[in-house]
Amino acid sequence: MTEETRPLSRQDLVDAAASATGLPKTQADAMLKAALAAVADALGAGREVRLAGFGSFAISERAARQGRNPATGEVVQIAASKGVKFKPAKDLKERLG
Repeated sequence: MTEETRPLSRQDLVDAAASATGLPKTQADAMLKAALAAVADALGAGREVRLAGFGSFAISERAARQGRNPATGEVVQIAASKGVKFKPAKDLKERLG
């Protein structure tokens, strides 16, 4: 895996924020932790999170359904669950091409 294809890590975000703002990495890390905690708390409370120019995050509810165990073919019940869906903003879509 090359540097260009390696997934962006949390530390990469901290380094980029520190470089862009001139803050020490410890403060940039604290800012990132706080921002991610605020997003997670809002989603946990059922609120949508909108970041202008980037996109929006919202809770997606999946109903219970039946599925099959691929190994045995046995019918299994899959419980209802919640997930997070992301809708990119127009600016992000344009940047991606």
